[in-house]
Amino acid sequence: MHSDYIVFVDESGDHSLTVIDDEYPLFVLCFCVVKRSDYADVMVPRIKRLKFETFGHDCVVLHESDIRRKRGAFAKLSKEPREAFMNGLTALIDELPLTVIAVVIDKRKLRDRYAHPYNPYHIGIQYGLERVRHFLRLQTQHETLTHVVCEARGAKEDKDLELAFRRVCAGDNRSGAKYEFDVVICDKKANSEGLQLCDLMARPIGLSVLRPRQANRAYSILEKKFFTGAFGAVSGNGLKIFP
Repeated sequence: MHSDYIVFVDESGDHSLTVIDDEYPLFVLCFCVVKRSDYADVMVPRIKRLKFETFGHDCVVLHESDIRRKRGAFAKLSKEPREAFMNGLTALIDELPLTVIAVVIDKRKLRDRYAHPYNPYHIGIQYGLERVRHFLRLQTQHETLTHVVCEARGAKEDKDLELAFRRVCAGDNRSGAKYEFDVVICDKKANSEGLQLCDLMARPIGLSVLRPRQANRAYSILEKKFFTGAFGAVSGNGLKIFP
C-alpha cells in the first residue's frame, strides 16, 4: 500500500569538502513533500500550463541556474515575457499545496569542526529523511510506503546515494526505527515537474541562510511552506542548519 504522499529531492551547491566556493560555501538538500493526488491533479497541470503559455510547448526543463543566468530557452525571453513567466512561477509556488523540508550545511564550519567530517550529502539525506518521516507520522502516513524521488547524478553517485538512503531507512536514524521509504532515482530526461520545482527552491533557501539581509523574493514565498513540526516551529523541522 502506498502512502498519500510523494517526496522530491534536489540539491544546491556541491558536497565536496576539498574545494569550497567562498561565494557559496553551502550544500543544500531540499525535500518537497506533496500529496500524490495534488501532484497529479494540480501541480503537474499548472506547471505544464505555465510552460505552454511561455514557450508554446512543455519540453523546457525549469532549471534554476538556467533561469538565473538566462541560458537555453530562457535566453530567448524578452523583458515582458520573462517578467510574466517569473510572476507566474512565483504565484504558482505560492498557491501550490506542498511542504518544504531543507537541510543547509555550511561546508566551511563542517570541515573546521570535525577532523573526519561525514559526506554532506549523507548528512543531508539522514536529517532530511528524519524530518520527512516526522511529517508523515503527524499525517498517520508513516507506516505506508512513500516514494522519494532523487535526480540521477551519475552511476557512482547514484549507488552511493542509494546505500546512504537504505542505511538510514534500515534504522541508522535518530529514532532507530525502520522507515517505509523507497528511493526512485530519476533521470533529468524524464522532465519531472516535482524535481524541477525542488531545484527552484534549493538555492533561494541557501541564500537566505548565507545572506539573510539580502532581498530574496523566492524565499519570501518559500518560508510559508516549511514544515513546522508538532508545535509550529520551522527551525529544526522544516529548516535544519548544520553544524
